[in-house]
Amino acid sequence: MSESAKWYVIHTYSGYENKVAQNIEKVVENRKLHDMIPEVRVPTELVTETTKENKPREVERKVFPSYVLVKMVLTDDTWYIVRNIRGVTGFVGPGSKPIPISDAEVESLGVDKNTSVEITFAQGDSVTIIAGTLEGFVGIVKSIDTEAKTVDVMVSMFGRETPATLEISQVKKLEAY
Repeated sequence: MSESAKWYVIHTYSGYENKVAQNIEKVVENRKLHDMIPEVRVPTELVTETTKENKPREVERKVFPSYVLVKMVLTDDTWYIVRNIRGVTGFVGPGSKPIPISDAEVESLGVDKNTSVEITFAQGDSVTIIAGTLEGFVGIVKSIDTEAKTVDVMVSMFGRETPATLEISQVKKLEAY
């Protein structure tokens, strides 16, 4: 039945996002509604902040404060359950009618991230590093770890071969001209 499940946006009291998400998951667990409400997300991103001591540190920040995304099959029951979770002020939509967000919106929010990574190079290929501290350097692929989404590259720096582990998205195959 989860084929007809769509993503909806719930408005919550400020600071209640995680609590609302946990409470929805608890109700889903207790009432065995996994097929009706398969997923609940609080969109977050990692941001590097500078502390008072000028030290960088990574913190998780909510992308949309006061909002929670719920993938659910909309019925009177699921609407009632979610609407009556403590901290929920309502669904986003005209009046009190929940409107699902479009697939394009879901994709742009990065909610349903596809976990597969397209790899256009193989072991032994020459690649250009397109991001990070080694940007602009060329290297040879030594190994690819699809699970961790990393690639080990031998980079020639100052006449020396230097090993580097990079994210797959940081390298691209060197095109032959």
